[in-house]
Amino acid sequence: MLDAGGPARSGRDFGGIVECAPLRVVRPASAEEVADAVRTAAAQGAEVVPRGMGHSTYGQSLTRGVSLDMRGLTGVEVGQGQAVAAAGATWREVLAATLPLGLTPPVLTDHLDMTVGGTLSAGGVGGTSHVHGTQADNVRALDVVVDGEPVTCSPAVRPALFDAVRGGLGRHGVITAATLRLVPASERVLSCTIPCRDAADVLRVQRETRADHISAQVKPVETGWAYEVKAVLYGDGHEPPAGTSETEELPYAAFCDRMRPDVEKLIALGEWARPHPWGMVFLPMSRAAAVIEATLAAMTPGDLGLSGVILIKALRIGRVPMPAAPDAPVLFSVLRTASPGCASVPEMLAANRALLALARAEGGTRYAVDSVPE
Repeated sequence: MLDAGGPARSGRDFGGIVECAPLRVVRPASAEEVADAVRTAAAQGAEVVPRGMGHSTYGQSLTRGVSLDMRGLTGVEVGQGQAVAAAGATWREVLAATLPLGLTPPVLTDHLDMTVGGTLSAGGVGGTSHVHGTQADNVRALDVVVDGEPVTCSPAVRPALFDAVRGGLGRHGVITAATLRLVPASERVLSCTIPCRDAADVLRVQRETRADHISAQVKPVETGWAYEVKAVLYGDGHEPPAGTSETEELPYAAFCDRMRPDVEKLIALGEWARPHPWGMVFLPMSRAAAVIEATLAAMTPGDLGLSGVILIKALRIGRVPMPAAPDAPVLFSVLRTASPGCASVPEMLAANRALLALARAEGGTRYAVDSVPE
């Protein structure tokens, strides 16, 4: 077990808004070393916070206590219809192990370079969540360190712990490994772009369109905001959905890794390293369009940032109690970047608070990986 003895890479997260130097950084290489680090920290009265790739946006993976760098726990073993992945393995590494066998996790995040333990601790929403729920809803068992002891939990063994840890942001235990459900992977996909009039039209299209993967994006244009749905059909021989304006065929592996070129470009431009004050809320379907339209009416492209993204995703949460969400939830994500010449970080955070207040007034809740100081 590596004990760095002081602040290391964990003093800052992807959000770049909160900086917090830990008392100590420990990089365990096994569940037993995680347990030992937790027991040692408890004896010293120090907080323990696990950290994967540090992709949180408001210091959720930071601490002034002991930072557990979970990237030392790696490895993926694929069996019959499932994979056992160490918490520090990335979803890219999971796919590298499963795709050669024609298998894939049913739900993937858009950005593959995040850890299994990290996204399961947050719930994990993807483009297939309208069919399969969150990533946390597709876990068969977890290895967890609780009160300094490694244990296993599942729907049949310690079910209360199993439910608490999935989407629990590390508050109820440290995930060290996960048994993931796998499904057959398609060789190719058909990605279809469907322009929409407004937020209500987006939600209608998402509700009525049969697709394996579906999401929507809102983009700034000269006349305001343009809405479009991406409906992706797995396999060959599909007819594009009604309203499709353009299509693209590509291998499933390339589709899963579609963000890599954009990330590389943002890194080269310096945008990836800028602060990311993200506002993310779950909205009830019946009020989602009104909240989205009101939020966008008060925004300009400068409030979003040069590389900011706005996403709309109707989904099915499943039975995972965290993250809390209304029935028939819609995830509305305003992923701001504090680019030069655009709104400042304090202005963006204030806008996030206003979005959360509006969402709560309409029966919505926050997604706890956002950047909303409360």
